[in-house]
Amino acid sequence: MSNSDERGIPADIAPERRAYQDFRGRIGRTLAESESWWPERATPPAGAPNVVVVMCDDLGFSDVGCFGSEIDTPNIDLLAQEGLRYSNFHVTPMCSPTRAALLTGRNAHAAGVGYVAHADPGFPSLAMELGDDVPTLAETLRDAGYATMAVGKWHLCKDNDDHDGASMQSWPLQRGFERFYGFLGGMTDLHNPPAILRGNEQVSPDEYPPGYYFTEDITDEAIRMLKSVKASDPTKPAFLYVAHGAVHAPLHAKPVDIEKYRGTYSQGWDALRESRFAKQRRLGVIRDGTRLAPRNTEDGDDVVTWDSLTADEQMVFARYMEVYAAMVDSVDQSLGRIRKTLEDLGEWDNTIVLFTSDNGASREGEADGTMQYFDALRRFHDKGVRTDGFARDLETIDLVGGPRSMPHYPRGWAMASNTPFRLYKVNTHAGGHSVPAVMSWPARLREFGGGIRRQYVHVTDLFPTLLELIGIANPTHRQGVPLKPEDGSSFAETMLDAEAPHERGGQIYEMFGHRGYYEDGWEIVSRHVPLTPFDDAEYELYHLDEDPTECRNLAAEHPDKVAELSKRWEQAAWENQVFPLDEGSGLKRALRPQREERLSLPVRILPGTPTLERYRSAQLVALRSYQIVVDVDFQPGDRGTLVAHGGQSSGYSLYIDNDRVTYLHNAYGTVDTISSEPLNPGRQELTLDAQAHDASTLTVRLDVAGECAGELTSVSSMAGQALFQGIDIGIDRRSPVSWDRHITDGTFGYTGTLIAVQYLPGTPLRNIGTDAVARLRAMALAAE
Repeated sequence: MSNSDERGIPADIAPERRAYQDFRGRIGRTLAESESWWPERATPPAGAPNVVVVMCDDLGFSDVGCFGSEIDTPNIDLLAQEGLRYSNFHVTPMCSPTRAALLTGRNAHAAGVGYVAHADPGFPSLAMELGDDVPTLAETLRDAGYATMAVGKWHLCKDNDDHDGASMQSWPLQRGFERFYGFLGGMTDLHNPPAILRGNEQVSPDEYPPGYYFTEDITDEAIRMLKSVKASDPTKPAFLYVAHGAVHAPLHAKPVDIEKYRGTYSQGWDALRESRFAKQRRLGVIRDGTRLAPRNTEDGDDVVTWDSLTADEQMVFARYMEVYAAMVDSVDQSLGRIRKTLEDLGEWDNTIVLFTSDNGASREGEADGTMQYFDALRRFHDKGVRTDGFARDLETIDLVGGPRSMPHYPRGWAMASNTPFRLYKVNTHAGGHSVPAVMSWPARLREFGGGIRRQYVHVTDLFPTLLELIGIANPTHRQGVPLKPEDGSSFAETMLDAEAPHERGGQIYEMFGHRGYYEDGWEIVSRHVPLTPFDDAEYELYHLDEDPTECRNLAAEHPDKVAELSKRWEQAAWENQVFPLDEGSGLKRALRPQREERLSLPVRILPGTPTLERYRSAQLVALRSYQIVVDVDFQPGDRGTLVAHGGQSSGYSLYIDNDRVTYLHNAYGTVDTISSEPLNPGRQELTLDAQAHDASTLTVRLDVAGECAGELTSVSSMAGQALFQGIDIGIDRRSPVSWDRHITDGTFGYTGTLIAVQYLPGTPLRNIGTDAVARLRAMALAAE
């Protein structure tokens, strides 16, 4: 053809058709006269190592053996013996922000996730999803030819985007992971996870098999993924992100592991703290001359002496810690199984492993712990009064750690877990963000095995470090969008040289209004009191090179240093879009996008619908009056669940048994019921009418064929995440609202003809509506 280019393509083809536009071969009219061309696929550098990142949840600095613990962690300890311990490794003080920083190499606020993904107030730092202008490690490694896989906890998308009808733009598969098995939210029930996804699809069974344990399940899946990829293409390196649900509350463990630690913690948290500190000194994890920080005495964060507790309190509190130790043990077992798989595949020597935690140990169990975690969480966020009591904890203590419990330990154990540092998760003091970190790469680090590195390293530094170690260029764009600059810097040189400097500049911290800034061995840090001014007067000053445990506040002696670092914090805050600060007014959670309103529109749900996601379900009933209308064609002898919402810790259900309909209200373990007279045969409506008096109490009435069958007055509503499992129709899946019913009938599926269940939400309570936002704003402004 005379009018064609060198590839044989006619020149008059319209450009917008893009026909053969990027083809680099030659096109003839037949295959025989054409020349083939294949686009190149990304190939990793020769000999590129596998990468395994193991992220624990709420694990304290001293909770593994090689960092001072008495807990049996032989696999983590072996990793340290063959690799390196970074004893000055820092994250953010909460989980979602740390995950964002780890996966992007950007500071969490700059990545859009400056707080846990349970708020959406409409500001760039609190978008609660990763921005388009920050790449993830998974995206970068996938584009370089890696297989990318993740198991466990995600917690990097808006809670109002966790359901099947939402945008999935910040879900794992949309952010670079080719395979995902786990959950999207912030925590899970390790015996009865309310929702598990494989990829973007829910795969949760109606009920889990006896002995099911989430840590083992995700480990099985991780091993399956590794085996599959390496069998399919042995040359393809893998990036495996193991984000454990453990050791976040609720504290759940296998019976055999709990029994292993029976009696270990009867000496209490004061003695444990001293013994861990002594071991840390022997191990060299802390420098000579380091002091054990004084007991936490700040109002609301204080810990009483163990000897001041009653014998019953000591027994119950020690049992909580036994379960926690068992959880840590299970994480170690998981690492051992993954290691063995890589060894059997011949891949271990060329695998980089990082083991760490997302923040310091959690004080959410408050002063005396609880068997009802969601009530403790409500008190932690809302400063409410405890509704469950120690007497009930004592009565049910034999259930602790099992599927019928939702426990968390007292904050005294969190203080011990964070040895030798001060305070806890959420604080910008060292206890909030100093975590254990172990790195291994036998092929490169074997000769340095057992070494300790004391250079200051932040979780944002992992991204550039891995790219340097692998030999991958740093991306400049993501899907055509220019990228924000990296905040981390490579610490690769420190792996090969214990004295190599890590020149990374300053590091900003912020959480709940607590602030901090580190640079060149100095630190300012604040413990912000809600609704008080943000000024330099609240800063403490520490010279961490001499005082890593923040024992001597030098602010009065060096006001110029405070002012200097305060200016650095201010500049970094604007550069990293940290503002607006959380002044403690409650606005952060009260402000919500208008699009959420559609989550509280009336909805008709049919039998066979998968469990409606937790957050989406809660919008139908939370902080409002509502009606539930059940359309059922009843015949004598029909029985089973009509609707169930929540689980064994808190929830409600409507079911039919013995020809009567029963409403069961389980608020933090306190159960109330309404039962009707025998039902008449035929199609009819059963109506549950819930009237909200305030944010914490309801009156609930059950109507059958328009007649009142009974009423519960002023029962407790279930706040926050207490309704941890979403709505089920015609069945009570997984964690049951009534454990007694579960024992006799399992999931208690309805045997008759259930037409549909309709939810009719009322208007939100006046005191949490738009007028409340105005009042909260006015209160905050008045306090400035």
